[in-house]
Amino acid sequence: MIRRALLPVLHRSAKQYPVVTLTGPRQSGKTTLARAAFPRHRYVSLEDPDDGRFAREDPRGFLNQFAGSVILDEVQRAPDLFSYIQTMVDEREKPGRFILSGSKNFLLLEKVSQSLAGRCAILHLLPFSLSELGGRRAFPVSQLGRTLPRKGKGKGPVPDLMETLFRGFYPRIHDKGLEPRQWLRGYYQTYVQRDVRSILNVGDLEAFERFIRLCAGRNGQLLNLSALGADCGITHTTARRWTSILETSFLIHLLRPHHRNFSKRMIKSPKLYFLDTGLLCYLLGIRSPDELHNHASRGAIFESLVVSELLKNRLHQGEESDLYFWRDSTGHEIDLLLDLGSSLTPIEIKSGMTVASDFFHGLEYWRRLSGRPDTPGALVYAGDRAYRRGGFVVHPWAAL
Repeated sequence: MIRRALLPVLHRSAKQYPVVTLTGPRQSGKTTLARAAFPRHRYVSLEDPDDGRFAREDPRGFLNQFAGSVILDEVQRAPDLFSYIQTMVDEREKPGRFILSGSKNFLLLEKVSQSLAGRCAILHLLPFSLSELGGRRAFPVSQLGRTLPRKGKGKGPVPDLMETLFRGFYPRIHDKGLEPRQWLRGYYQTYVQRDVRSILNVGDLEAFERFIRLCAGRNGQLLNLSALGADCGITHTTARRWTSILETSFLIHLLRPHHRNFSKRMIKSPKLYFLDTGLLCYLLGIRSPDELHNHASRGAIFESLVVSELLKNRLHQGEESDLYFWRDSTGHEIDLLLDLGSSLTPIEIKSGMTVASDFFHGLEYWRRLSGRPDTPGALVYAGDRAYRRGGFVVHPWAAL
């Protein structure tokens, strides 16, 4: 088993809270992680027809059968359980008593917030990160723009960028050595359509499929719900609802604009990114890594890689994302702005393998506008060298 960065956070949370909820997209490794982290907990999946029926029809009797601690997988399938769990932990608050896991985050988190507020730690597990696949520690996000990445003790050679983008990061593809496009086709058809459509109660399957693929075509762009709805043949309200569900299910991430305006009129719309580049390539119809070299969406796909890696870095440490973008009405833009409260770090993303001087124009402009000429900044690019240039740190993608 590839060691997950979230493991120590999961252990720590189970020592502090009676309930720990582990969410994330389907096939991100939640069940594997939970069972490995708590081998002495009893494990029950509510996808099992008998256990699921027992939990729905007799929640109290179902829970009373567990004398010790338990992992309840796909717990959103029995919504009434949450109120009974609340009563039980109020009567006996034993740390780590219930480990809850589920993929339908839009249902799961709603029930947790209603019944288990203050009693539950909520953690998010995304698919593998570059650092997890490389068998090394992730580069600390707080050090971007400040320190150079060290050559760690990772396993194996530096990965190929195009192969990495094409394969994506879902664990089963890597664990079983599966052909990415075939597995992702099944994943999309089995899980995305079934799970998301069952919640949305979508009657027009063709419109919903068109909507997801239109989102893929807009990856890395400002979200324009009116245009997206018009192109798909749905209303603005429906486009907003479908987008929200895709975000809550961790298929996409809406990168919000930072509030700092520096006396300039700011863009208020978020930018849309898919969180797995393999799934994004599948939706874009890319059939091999070689196609990526000259593909029109290569830059946007590379941006998705960097955004998702930094998001994984934060979430797998049990932190908020703290990631934004910055753009003013004149078109000046910073791809990512890391806000850690006491500091702001601008980050530019470039898919070129050779660094050009104009790669730094946005960073330099932001420095001047912010009035902080010495602010640390980072350039993440598709090359393999780390160095300092013009007061900025040039960071290779594979060291994230």
